[in-house]
Order: sequence, then structure tokens, then C-alpha cells
Amino acid sequence: MTLPLDHYRTEYARARAGRPRGEGEALARTRDEALGRFLDRGFPTTRQEEWRFTSVAPIAEQAFALARPPAGAGPADVDRLRFHVVCAAELVFVDGHYVPALSTRGALRGSARAGSLAAAVSGHAPNIDPHLARVARDGSAFVALNTAFFADGAYIDVPCGTALEHPIHVLFVSTGQGGDTPVVSHPRVLAVLGDNSQASIVETYAGPDSARYFTNVVTEIVLGEHAVLDHYKVQRESTAAYHVGSIHLRAARSATCSSHSVSLGGAIVRNDVVAVLGGEGGECTLNGLYLADGQRLVDNHTTIDHAMPHCGSREMYRGILADRARGVFNGKIIVRPDAQKTDAKQTNRALLLSEDAQINTKPELEIFANDVKCTHGAAVGQLDEDAVFYLRSRGFGLTDARRMLIHAFLGDVLHRMPLAVIRTSVEHVLERQLARALGAAA
Repeated sequence: MTLPLDHYRTEYARARAGRPRGEGEALARTRDEALGRFLDRGFPTTRQEEWRFTSVAPIAEQAFALARPPAGAGPADVDRLRFHVVCAAELVFVDGHYVPALSTRGALRGSARAGSLAAAVSGHAPNIDPHLARVARDGSAFVALNTAFFADGAYIDVPCGTALEHPIHVLFVSTGQGGDTPVVSHPRVLAVLGDNSQASIVETYAGPDSARYFTNVVTEIVLGEHAVLDHYKVQRESTAAYHVGSIHLRAARSATCSSHSVSLGGAIVRNDVVAVLGGEGGECTLNGLYLADGQRLVDNHTTIDHAMPHCGSREMYRGILADRARGVFNGKIIVRPDAQKTDAKQTNRALLLSEDAQINTKPELEIFANDVKCTHGAAVGQLDEDAVFYLRSRGFGLTDARRMLIHAFLGDVLHRMPLAVIRTSVEHVLERQLARALGAAA
């Protein structure tokens, strides 16, 4: 049974009373409008096409309390989630709130900024008013919920002509500590890259094993002309947690963006990516990798909107499902009437390690121009038994043979991640989860 939405009215009134005065009337109105949209829509149901295979009833039926700022410096295990390499900045958030004592901002170049979004809003930082809650304005009910409730997040501003040598790491750690009531955090990320700028941004989401909580995040990315962004989202939440994330990207003329999504945790995970190529000559790459076991669900919905001519996009998603896990992939490519000379390619493959695992995949092409090259492909299957037999005949055990074939399957996505520290970190987590999944599938 869905929880009455009066709970969110009450939580909103409490949150509004605690907001800093520097937030301003314009954002306050935007929040009020967003809450109104959420209350009008309610949570999505499986009767809606975009949510046909994903029930969010466990979220809708739960009265989540807004996570409060941490009492101390934060959990002691934050160090294990750090990269331990030079970063332009490493911003740490605990339950959605910025923790300066755990963060570093020592290697930013020039006037580039990376820090608390709440502080940037209160300080009327540049690029807040033109872009915050505007790039993702027309998103889902969860986007509206985030806009109404976000308390903090990351603000990244890379000025025109600035190239950051080292990545910016934004680390969101959930504690799951809310007493008897599960908690929810609504982090927000706003990244603005000016003309001819370049940066790498990594978002990591994590929480303690078996903790039950809800993370509802929205990332807004704005790329100026000829800007280059290498973006990563690594989701390794508790396997009992819920994670709904939306990335909305708007790219200007000749901008280039690569976005890599990795989902390794969560009981129910929904990732939405909406990339609008709004300038001629733009390039977009979306890569995705996910692994689920038990009865977990991972849903990836992507949209690449070719709004102008001479733009290109490449999309590759790989998934592994074990036990009774379920996956969803819906990839849409839109080619507008003026977007001649579009070159778009999409592939999606899923590997099922058990008879009970399930994937629902739906590639979509909406083409309104006639001089384009657009292709898509989807494949679902199990491990090739002949390949397993070949490896075993060469002295490998069954588990090692299966693990090698799975790594080869995932290699296409892993090798497309330029940051070696990300590849290494993801591979370590994959090793542990594959050992568990393969053990259950044996």
C-alpha cells in the first residue's frame, strides 16, 4: 500500500524551516513548484511505460525520514572508499551533507571551484541561477522530489580554457543511521564546464552492508563549446538500500562527454541518463556495467537526444545477473529533424548466470531526419559451454573458467574507462561479488 503523500508535506515543512536564508526566493519558489509536481504525480507505478518493469512500491510504502547532518566528522571507514591518488579535489558527503574535515581541495587550477552546493547557493556563486534545477527541470517524480528536498551536494565550476590534470572525486557515504526509521538523502550535483575546458569527475555512492536507506540523487552537467568531460558514477550501495539517480547533461557546440555508469549494489536501483547534444559537432559516449544477484533489481534508462547536425554518440552496456536478479535496459536515441549527419550506435548485452535471472531490454530509435547512420543491437544469453569446456581442458577449474569468461565479457566496458584508479577499484569489487554469484550459481 502506498504511503499517503501527507508525509512528504510534513517533511517538506520541517526542511523548509531549517534552510539558510541565503538560499533566495527564486530557489524557494522552484522547490515549492517541484513539491507540487511530485504531489500531483505521486510515485511512478508499473502502469507507466517508463516504469513497466520496475516497481518502486518498497520505496513508496516506506516513511523515510530526512537524514540529518553527521554529529561528528563522519564514519571511520571513509578511507577505504578514497582513491589514494592525487585528486584536484575530493569532496566527502555523509548522509547527503558536506563534511569539510574529510574533504580536500588542494590541486584545483586557477579559478576552478569544487565544494559544497549549499555554500555556493548561499554565496550566490556564478552559474547557480542559470543552471541549478533547470537542466533537469522536466524530469521524473524522483527528480521533483530531489529538487524539493536537497539540502546539499557538490558544486563544480571549471572556467573557460581551464584543463584539470587530476580528477575531482565526489564521495557520498550513507550511514543508514536513523534509529527505527530508515533515512533518505537527496544529494544534488551541479557541474559546469566553460568553453574549451576539460575535467574528469567521479561520483561514488556507498554505504554499510545490509543497511536499509534510500538515496535519491540528481546530477546536472552543462558543457560549453569544445568542453571535454570524462564522467564516472560508481554505485556500490548496501544490497538492502534503494538508489534512484538521474543524470541530465546539456552539451554545446563541439563538446565531448563520456559518462561511465557502474552499478554493483542496491536492492532496487534505477539509473536515468538524459544527454542532449544541443550544439553542432557534439560527441557523447555512454558506457554501463552492472552486476546483480539475490533478488536485486537494476534498471538503466538512457536517452541521447541529437538536436543538432553532425553529432555522434556511442553507447555500450553490459550486465551480469545471477540467482533471481532482474535487469532492465531501455536505451532511446532521438534524432531531431535538423540533426542531419547524425552517427549513433547502441549495443546492450546481458549475461544470465542462472535459469531464474531475467532481463527486459528495449532499444528505441526515434528518427526524424533522413541523412543519418543509426544502429542498435541487444543480446541476452548464458556462458558459452564450449568455451568453458575449452578452458577446463587447459587445466582451469570450473569457477576459474567461468570467471575468466565473465571478465572477458565485461572487458569491453572496463577498458573504455580512461582512469586506471576507477578500473582497479571496480575490478576489486567485481572480484568479490563474482565469487559470491558464481558460488551461488554452482
